[in-house]
Amino acid sequence: MFNKLWGKLSRDMGIDLGTANTLVYVKDQGIIINEPSIVAINNRSDQIMTIGEDAKKMLGKTPGYITISKPLIRGIISDFEVTEKMIKHFINKVHQESFGFIARPIVVIGIPLDVTEVERKAVEDACKSAGAREVHLIEQSLAAAIGARLPVQEASGMMIVESGAGLTEIAVISLGGIVTFSTLPIAGNELDENIIQYARENFNLLLGEKSAEEIKIKIATVSSDSEKVEATIRGRDLMSGLPKEVTVTNQHIKEAISRSVRQIVEAIRDTIEKTPPELVVDIYERGILLSGGTAMLKGLDKVIAQEIKIPVHVINDPLTSVVRGTGIILEDLNNLKELLIPPTVEG
Repeated sequence: MFNKLWGKLSRDMGIDLGTANTLVYVKDQGIIINEPSIVAINNRSDQIMTIGEDAKKMLGKTPGYITISKPLIRGIISDFEVTEKMIKHFINKVHQESFGFIARPIVVIGIPLDVTEVERKAVEDACKSAGAREVHLIEQSLAAAIGARLPVQEASGMMIVESGAGLTEIAVISLGGIVTFSTLPIAGNELDENIIQYARENFNLLLGEKSAEEIKIKIATVSSDSEKVEATIRGRDLMSGLPKEVTVTNQHIKEAISRSVRQIVEAIRDTIEKTPPELVVDIYERGILLSGGTAMLKGLDKVIAQEIKIPVHVINDPLTSVVRGTGIILEDLNNLKELLIPPTVEG
C-alpha cells in the first residue's frame, strides 16, 4: 500500500553521480538537473550553505570558515555525509512542486566499473538515507552505451570509452555485460592539473583550477594540424607574488596534456589486446565510441584512431550519455533489470 502511495507522490529518478557534475533524469520528463558535485559548508555551524552551481562560484574565493567540498573522488564517495545531503538536495529539488517531504522515489544510479562491494553499498546507503525507496545500480560504461542507444544485449562486441572528470573507463560490452575493461584515474581533472603544472614550470604562474578548466574548454587540442589559437590566462606570479597575465596557444596546452592523453590511448590498446578476437572484429566494424566530457577534447578521436587503427566516433551529447542510460532503464525497469548490478547483501 505504501509503495503505491509513494509511487504516486514521487518522481522516479536516474542519476549520474559524477566527480564533477551530477545529472538527474526524471521519469517521463527527461534530464532536469545538471549541476556541479560541489558543496559549500559553514564550519561555524557545521551546516551546508549551498550546493551545485552556487557552490562552484565560491571555488578559491572563500574565507576560512567556509569549506568547499567535492564529496566524490574518481566517481567514488569520499565523504558519505556530504554526498547523502547532496543527493537529498537533488531529490527535494525534483519534488519541490509536490509533496517533497514524503517523496520516496526509485533511483537508478551509475557507478564506476571497479568499485568494491563496500563502495557499492555506500552508494545504496547514501541514496536510501537521502529518501530513495529503491536503489538500482548500473555500471557507468554500460549506462553510457545504453544512453547512446547501442544494442548492448546483442551477441556483438562494442567498445565504449567513458571519460569524465575523475576517471576514464574503457569497456568492451556484449550480451548485456562487460567482457573486458580497464580503468585509469586520468580524465578531465587530471588534464586541468597538467595545465596548472605547465603554467607553473614554463611561465612561473600559479593558476587556479577553475582557470585551468576554462582554458582547457576554450582552446585545448591534441591534434597536430590545428590552426594556432591564442588565449589569455591570469594568475599569480610565483616570483613577485603579484597578478600576472600570460598569452598561451593551443599548442602550449597540447604539450601540457600530451602525456595524459598518451596514457589513455595506451589503456585503450591494452584493453583491446585482452579482448577475445571475435569481439575485436565487431569493434573494428562498429568503431570505438567516446563518451563523457573528455570526449569533447578537440582531436582526441583522431589521435586514438591513428594510434589504434580503428575508427573512433564521439557519441551525440557525450556529457549526458550516462544519465540518459539510467533514464532508459528507469522507463523500462521490468524488462531491463537483468542489466543491473545485484544489490549488495546486508551484513
